Amino acid sequence: MTEVNSNKKKQKSPEKEMSFWEHLEELRWHIVRSVIAIFIFAIIAFLNRKLIFDVVILAPKDSNFITNRILCQIADYLSISGLCIGEMSLKIINISMSGQFMTHMYISMIVGLVAAFPYVIYEIWSFINPALHSKEKKYSGGAVISSSLLFMLGVLFSYFIIVPLTVNFFGTYQVSDAVENSISLDSYISTVVSVTFAVGLVFELPIFVYFLTKIGIITPSFMKKNRKYMLVILLIIAAIITPPDVFSQILVVIPLYGLYELSISLSKRVYKKRVIEMED
Repeated sequence: MTEVNSNKKKQKSPEKEMSFWEHLEELRWHIVRSVIAIFIFAIIAFLNRKLIFDVVILAPKDSNFITNRILCQIADYLSISGLCIGEMSLKIINISMSGQFMTHMYISMIVGLVAAFPYVIYEIWSFINPALHSKEKKYSGGAVISSSLLFMLGVLFSYFIIVPLTVNFFGTYQVSDAVENSISLDSYISTVVSVTFAVGLVFELPIFVYFLTKIGIITPSFMKKNRKYMLVILLIIAAIITPPDVFSQILVVIPLYGLYELSISLSKRVYKKRVIEMED
């Protein structure tokens, strides 16, 4: 009986709430672990310079890049010569004394961040998790995996599709034959990194929609009503970052628009659950 009573007391006693400073201390350690993970991957990237630059970063500008070869095969099949990315006379130069070393450091940190992204998301969720309800905790693991996968898919889609098209278009665009394109290393790197990261974040749209619907900021009807505006925005973005042909634009728009439709479906499910919970 005494054991039963003691167990009941333990169950009834609420968990000790952490103070503000304890929360800050907890957050600090989550940040420290995330930074350590990023630095570990950054060091690995730094030590593999040729792999990171020759095989990954600089590869999209070459005609032997896998996407460029596939596009040329499709161009031959469809008789669309503008789709083929052939040998580009794209000369990348360094104009700063410490430019190449600083670029090496910068890219190593970016690679470290991308590689450690799933772990960073896990640390964020670990910090938020205690504040969630029991039902929400069930889905926290799935949210970590989903957000990590979506980001990685966005990075891969951007790297293999959008980056080659962007580099080819802007790298070969000339206002006159008298003006030769000599692209600075900094400009090339910033273009590749910004485009890749931007699309990676765009692929997180379903996660953002999930939370915005959960807290009642957006609804499925709102997303449906603005579907046509989103399509126009996507077409404009595709027209800017791709060569001036319809096939390339469609190649970029379809996955992004599919992502928006997926977000609408997710918003519907979350909204229905939210309505049921409010009625209960």
